[in-house]
Amino acid sequence: MVRFVMFQQVLKECVTKTEGAIAGVLMGFDGIAVDQYVGAEEEVGVESVGMEYSVVLSQIKQAAQMLGIGPAREVAIKAEHMTAVVRMLSDEYFVALALKPEGNVGKARYLLRVGAPRLAAGL
Repeated sequence: MVRFVMFQQVLKECVTKTEGAIAGVLMGFDGIAVDQYVGAEEEVGVESVGMEYSVVLSQIKQAAQMLGIGPAREVAIKAEHMTAVVRMLSDEYFVALALKPEGNVGKARYLLRVGAPRLAAGL
């Protein structure tokens, strides 16, 4: 129980401290969410987005391995209506922030990098 509270706290910090962030999710590459935080005024299916992106992220991990360039650490996906910033935590888990198109991607990247060790320690 304490570990899930900590996950929620880190996700909330990342979302509330990043301008334009709407949600955060801690998820396994199997597409199962461990925890999520959605801003109070937002209605986004962050779990569905994470499930779909987990497939793409698995392929990115595999491609990086096949190319021998080392493990992928971070991925950003910018679409017309949303930007997703993803930080790999381990071979099994990742954390992602969903932002509005005008959101502060640099701040999202920084907060995910700083919060990642706390999340990974609780897994």
